[in-house]
Amino acid sequence: MKNYFPNVKDITQARLTLNQVIQPTPLQKNFNLSEKYQANIYLKREDLQTVRSYKIRGAFNKIKSLSENQLQKGVVCASAGNHAQGLAYSCRVLNTHGKIFMPATTPGQKVRQVKMIGKDSVEIILNGDTFDEANELALQCSHDEGLAFIHPFDDEKIIEGQATVGYEILQDLSEKIDYIFIPVGGGGLISGVGAWFKQMSPGTKIIGIEPEGAPSMTESLAKGKVTVLENMDKFVDGAAVRRVGDINFGVCIQVIDEMILVPEGKVCSTILDLYNEEAIVVEPAGALSVSALDYWRDIIKGRTVVCIVSGGNNDITRMEEIRERSLLFEGLKHYFIIRFPQRAGALREFLEQVLGPEDDITLFEYTKKTSREQGPALVGIEQKRKEDFDILIHRMQEHKINYKLINDSPDLFNLLI
Repeated sequence: MKNYFPNVKDITQARLTLNQVIQPTPLQKNFNLSEKYQANIYLKREDLQTVRSYKIRGAFNKIKSLSENQLQKGVVCASAGNHAQGLAYSCRVLNTHGKIFMPATTPGQKVRQVKMIGKDSVEIILNGDTFDEANELALQCSHDEGLAFIHPFDDEKIIEGQATVGYEILQDLSEKIDYIFIPVGGGGLISGVGAWFKQMSPGTKIIGIEPEGAPSMTESLAKGKVTVLENMDKFVDGAAVRRVGDINFGVCIQVIDEMILVPEGKVCSTILDLYNEEAIVVEPAGALSVSALDYWRDIIKGRTVVCIVSGGNNDITRMEEIRERSLLFEGLKHYFIIRFPQRAGALREFLEQVLGPEDDITLFEYTKKTSREQGPALVGIEQKRKEDFDILIHRMQEHKINYKLINDSPDLFNLLI
């Protein structure tokens, strides 16, 4: 592992380099969150950055560092998200050509967004079913065509570019920062910001936040080496990576004080809360830092905390899934397989005697089977209060309803819902 640590001089130079393409994003005290947690909560609004994420910082800083000969040949990367947008914008500004490999499964909205940002400066190649496959093709293209490969996080210039987020935070806030909550994917942001804070504000605790279903940095730090995840929940796509960067890990093992894992359902609840209460649109990875506040409520009380809101590129077509995951996490949505007696009035009795006055059936799938005493139905029920669930279960047992709750049976749940 290369002995590298981002220094003040290189990060300051990156900040000067980025003057060409970015405006410092706001560091805003959030009064609702501050009151809720009885702390001073500040949000670093990278969702308001050029291309709506911090990724432009690293991409531009890296491409700007290339030689004239390299810029003439062009660059290549693999990405289905914010890194692709940052690279596309950088190519357009620096008048170089970029090839962007995306998995063939990438939603059309994301492909169109990258093309809109990069215009004629980028070529998008859809190939492979996964990011790993697209990444292999990008690396091969780099080798075959002599194009500079722009890694999304495992690169010194990328790290120094992302570190400028920390530079701006300390420039804008004079009071002592007790904790900074930073979302973690491959480690580019936290290695950069963490290195800046360790040198310029060593009293600040660096807290990394990962989705529970993709704890690649958490496991790597626990084992003392870069660890590849065998299984991963890809929902928080901006922070779900199987393997953190080697360079990033070398820095992170020196700067991260603690990691927090946040369930994907909690992330969804935070997305909805930020939208409904603050009119802030965030992507799942962008909600990670704010989501973690609940788990450290007692620790941060009376303290000053900065949460980096890393991006706001949320696809509106995902909102129904986000709401569904939030309801499941909050204990307000439940799915059952219920075996109704195949006789007239059985469903009416269930509606009148078992369901509460505010319980809402949101899904009902049933096909009558001949020559059977009972027929299974898939039933989804949404409730107003978490405590109503125990009342519902009590009524079902009291009326001898033959049911199976499938929320906690992942294979069956994913097959049916």
